[in-house]
Amino acid sequence: MKSYIQLLILCMVLGLGQSCADKATKKEETKATWYKGNLHTHTYWSDGDEFPEVVLDWYKAKDYDFVALTDHNTIAEGEKWKIIANDSIYQNAFKNYLETYGEDWVEYKIDSGRTHVKLKTYQEYRDYTEEKGAFLVIRSEEITDKYEGKHMHMNATNIQSKISPQGGNSMAEVMQNNIDAVLQQRQETGVPIMPHINHPNFHYSITLDDMISLRGERFFEVYNGHPSVHNMGDSTHISTEKMWDMINISYIEAGKPLMYGLATDDSHQYHRKGNKWSNAGRGWVMVQADTLSAKSLILSMEAGNFYATTGVTLKKVEIENKELAVAVEAEEGVSYSISFIGCKKGETEPMEFKKVAGIQGSFTITNDILFVRSKITSSKLQDNPIENILYESAWTQPIVIK
Repeated sequence: MKSYIQLLILCMVLGLGQSCADKATKKEETKATWYKGNLHTHTYWSDGDEFPEVVLDWYKAKDYDFVALTDHNTIAEGEKWKIIANDSIYQNAFKNYLETYGEDWVEYKIDSGRTHVKLKTYQEYRDYTEEKGAFLVIRSEEITDKYEGKHMHMNATNIQSKISPQGGNSMAEVMQNNIDAVLQQRQETGVPIMPHINHPNFHYSITLDDMISLRGERFFEVYNGHPSVHNMGDSTHISTEKMWDMINISYIEAGKPLMYGLATDDSHQYHRKGNKWSNAGRGWVMVQADTLSAKSLILSMEAGNFYATTGVTLKKVEIENKELAVAVEAEEGVSYSISFIGCKKGETEPMEFKKVAGIQGSFTITNDILFVRSKITSSKLQDNPIENILYESAWTQPIVIK
């Protein structure tokens, strides 16, 4: 029902009429599945500290359905050798790697007393770890650019060929130039490729005004599991969650499509665990799609058929008769609160419309509502939290009804 309603709402917003509604009906007849995935992860191909197939097997063992390895300014092509650090942690990790995958898979050499290992390419690690209908590896890149010492990181999911940093004369221009390059590749190839802005509060490099200025960007990270990205902001910088709402207030007024929020790991460290390290398993998305394919996942996300989470699982997100209804897949001994957050027409600040204690809640979207989304917070502590974000949460995508 959620897929149909959101697609129908999109048809209404775009004024596409009955033809689009008919397509929405056909889509509803196809049963969709919830898929768990992480869209931001690093390996030895850039600044991660583990081999790509080991990282993928970790996610696979944790019941993820899809993963995008997003190393900086590379798509894991060509020949690259990694020198294993002398630290016993990494020496032992290499021994485990060799024992697990075997001499036939691991290509290495000893030169001047140092161990050099040839990294597997995207094609190789994808073919080794993928399972049709069960586990998908999406080719991706973290396009990493700068402007006057400020950082711009943007993921391109399902990229077909490497995109070099585009540069620009301001942070907003740098961002836009890189978005345009991704969208140009999408147009030229006919393949769905999804850009998303990473951790805008990293070094507080990207401002709200920078985000508001963008054209063609539909996604950004409302939660990123790196310990240095300031999801919560500080005394002089807003949180990424408030930034999300402020972006959408501006976007709706300007007639732009909604900005959707992602949760990602941005994992780099796989051998040390704690709030000082960028570890795997902190944030992910749950996407409702017809098939486990990059195309289906991206098109579903562009329709808003997903939620972001750091641990809370939802069993229902529906919009029917202008009512947003949410239900939690409850865990025993855990309590939940469901907040409905958004903005009223004519207002310039987001607000909490309603808060419900329990495993389900709903909110009626009246004519004075500009948009609404929900945030679900549990009493269960995150296993490995960062900042002061202690409890597991989930965020549904904002809704506009016209």
